[in-house]
Amino acid sequence: MASSQSVRKGQVLVSCNLCETGRPIKWKCIDCNILMCNHCKEQVHSKFKNAQEHKTLDIKDIGVHREEIDFTNIKCNQHSSQHCCLFCKTCDCLVCPTCFAKDHKHHDLIEISEGYNMKIQRLKEEQGKIQKINAKSAFQIGKLQNLVNEENLKHSKVKTDITDHQKVIKGQVDKHFNELSNKLFESHENAISSLKSDLNAVFLFKTQTKDKTTEVQEFIQITDASKFFREVNEMEQSLDIPMQQIQPSYISSPKFVPGNTTQANIGCLEDDENLSLEPNISLVVSKEYKSDLPIIALIRPCLDYSYWLCSTRSGILQKVKPDGAKLSKISQFEIEVYSIALLSSNDVLLVTNEPNPKQLTTTTGKLTDTVYDIAPFTSIVIHITSGNKVVVGGATDKPRKSAVFVMNEQGEHETVYEHDQNNQPIFLNYPRCIISTRNGNIFVADYHARSIHGKLVVLGQGGDMINEYTGHPDINKDHPFKPNDIVATPKDNVVVKSPNDPILHILNNQGYLLTFYNTHNIGLLCAYSLAFNSSGQLCIGCTRAEGSNTKEAKLFEVNISGF
Repeated sequence: MASSQSVRKGQVLVSCNLCETGRPIKWKCIDCNILMCNHCKEQVHSKFKNAQEHKTLDIKDIGVHREEIDFTNIKCNQHSSQHCCLFCKTCDCLVCPTCFAKDHKHHDLIEISEGYNMKIQRLKEEQGKIQKINAKSAFQIGKLQNLVNEENLKHSKVKTDITDHQKVIKGQVDKHFNELSNKLFESHENAISSLKSDLNAVFLFKTQTKDKTTEVQEFIQITDASKFFREVNEMEQSLDIPMQQIQPSYISSPKFVPGNTTQANIGCLEDDENLSLEPNISLVVSKEYKSDLPIIALIRPCLDYSYWLCSTRSGILQKVKPDGAKLSKISQFEIEVYSIALLSSNDVLLVTNEPNPKQLTTTTGKLTDTVYDIAPFTSIVIHITSGNKVVVGGATDKPRKSAVFVMNEQGEHETVYEHDQNNQPIFLNYPRCIISTRNGNIFVADYHARSIHGKLVVLGQGGDMINEYTGHPDINKDHPFKPNDIVATPKDNVVVKSPNDPILHILNNQGYLLTFYNTHNIGLLCAYSLAFNSSGQLCIGCTRAEGSNTKEAKLFEVNISGF
């Protein structure tokens, strides 16, 4: 096991302001404006002068607390010797008795507290609008980033096509191919420049809307009523933030068309289709197989076109191979399995009901202990990256906390993800599923069956949380986002599935939504689990039909394009 100094953690530790030790922060004194651990609250802060009169809050309640506001001592802006007594809805301002007598006798007047609540409600409504705009900008960022990736991939492919063709007739056409390469480079730069301009603009807009949301939230917390009404109109006016407009399509690099081995017909660059923000998604069922399981909760394809399937409800792990329209069993084990990872040796790492992962030797069927120890956490999910790093997600009940550990093959902890940069827990529930993308990001489904909703957390290689996806307001209007399975596509995008919900959320490798797809469109009514086989087909495991008691869960192999 690596020493604590060798573990990189994505967090900034905040210590107790009194003892400055590693004890966890539990309290904040509002009067002293200090953070305290339990020990210092009881043994140190309690000895402060008038400490019994100080207001201390549990850190979980910070941000919820609001002091009582005094509406009786607001000086009138027009008559400094008078105090405001009412709020005029007609003129949208506070009034004192002199104001009332002069200008507001027949106006719509209400109590100041009622006017305050009305303003608060308006601010919250505007804040809600900004948050919706913020979600849309995140959607646009995902699409634009995906187009940047596509354009770079396309540029690489066209460059390779040109180079390969150049090698065939290199002695005759060096000069011509250099001209083609230069023209392609210029076209690519123009295309990327246009895309990145809009992408940067949307990024900036998203940051501005996020900052404005925070600014409004801080303004709502103002307890000085005079300051509130002096500045609230200006705040309301600043909330009119127009949505960032982006182009519907973008100029793309030309494609390369090879010619014959004559100087006149070597090849040329032709304009290709413009990049579109709306990906052309296609899913077509290639084959379907019936299993003898009530649910295919986990799928892990093998290189020999066999599959490991798991039915967590019945405690069965099977290795099967397609045989006509059914799945023939190669082997079966009666064991409770919650997560599977395949080793290059063809052995299998399993998360069972034991604290740490086990290794199943497929030739003997024997279960043995592994070096992937995450004590005092209990393992919940396991994943092996393309670089052979073992990623284990775990949790503890007392106290309730979750973490994700990245280990080398010797079991040494290299990175631990538990807290974010503000020392707040990254995971609110349990790490349910883990995958990694080629750019090195780790995606964790943070969800528990008893939770109202979940989220997808994106972790960077440096130990930080770089993004989180909580669903889309249009998609998850009727179905809360509860990610139970995720998979990385051959194009390095990510597909997310929720139980009892036919929608596939398709994200890029930064965790931004690109589009979504309803599996009912291809006749999959009970889709549950996801995987990609070695042929690049999307494998979808299903549950049995509602109300059915037969063991008839199906496995579908689906040809995909567009993501």
